[in-house]
Amino acid sequence: MFERLDAMKVRFAELEELIGKPEVVARQEEWQKLVKEHATLAPIVAAYDEYLAVKNDMAECEVMMGDEDKEMAELAEKEFYRLKDKLEEKLSAIKILLLPKDPMDDKNVIIEIRAGAGGDEAALFGMEIFNMYHRYAERNHWKIEDMDVNETELGGLKDATFMIKGQGAYSKMKYESGVHRVQRVPETESQGRVHTSTITVAVLPEAEEVDFEINEKDLKIDTYRSGGAGGQHINKTDSAVRMTHLPTGIVVACQDERSQIKNREKAMKVLKSRLYDYYQSQKDAEYAANRRTQVGTGDRSERIRTYNYPQGRVTDHRIGYTVYTLPQFLDGDMNGLIEALFLADQNAKLSKMEE
Repeated sequence: MFERLDAMKVRFAELEELIGKPEVVARQEEWQKLVKEHATLAPIVAAYDEYLAVKNDMAECEVMMGDEDKEMAELAEKEFYRLKDKLEEKLSAIKILLLPKDPMDDKNVIIEIRAGAGGDEAALFGMEIFNMYHRYAERNHWKIEDMDVNETELGGLKDATFMIKGQGAYSKMKYESGVHRVQRVPETESQGRVHTSTITVAVLPEAEEVDFEINEKDLKIDTYRSGGAGGQHINKTDSAVRMTHLPTGIVVACQDERSQIKNREKAMKVLKSRLYDYYQSQKDAEYAANRRTQVGTGDRSERIRTYNYPQGRVTDHRIGYTVYTLPQFLDGDMNGLIEALFLADQNAKLSKMEE
């Protein structure tokens, strides 16, 4: 690790010199790449310099510990052990900075919610989670685009696809993939028995044009009149679009816009993201390994969280995190859990790096 850090220091010094040269600045594309590399290395090199400074101070204290003046030697010994703890903190900070960054973290995110086991109760819970994510996005000042939302007659949610646009959206929302379980007494339950229902959530980073290309010959595109129970999320028009990718059988629908062109554009965004995720997980061993080392697998089949209404409890099963503030959580106050998941993910990666 220290050889790597020394090499980074040398490269950082080279970049400092290069980005200041007029002939390099004139080659804007090359200059911008160098500036980006410089910005990436800067916090790592700064942390390493701090580490080396503490290590140097420790060496000076070690010399002073052999001083004939006992009082001076004792002071030096105390300072030595204080600096030793500080050195460990600096080393931990460096290890975190050296962790590989998820290249998807800064991307917009596409979220798909589907009602699972539990019939109408699952659909009603699906709508609550749909609204929870919308409120969480609003708290983060992110923009939300509904793409395909199918409601039930009772105001529940059969399924929904929507996009959240904002800096770091995927970095926070990626931990939401999986099965969400609700335990509560339905309004139709006369004997007060607690029922269990589930929904599934899939979270995908938005694939950009440079990420993936789709052959038009591989697509089957149908247009139809949007249906469903109506409500604020449904526009009844003749412009709904269903897009099928024939090689994989992946189907995407979009009916939220009145314009067929806009619905087609949105459906293509979702399809590209789903195909990108599909092909990466099929072919890329590193991509698959990264998903496995995250907190949870990100698979729809994994039960990640329980929302228990009688106890007002939310429990995330991946990290054993429990809060008794269910109403606030459903109102989008999710930051505590998101931060805990991020730290657990970080610690898991650190452990793997040290193996």
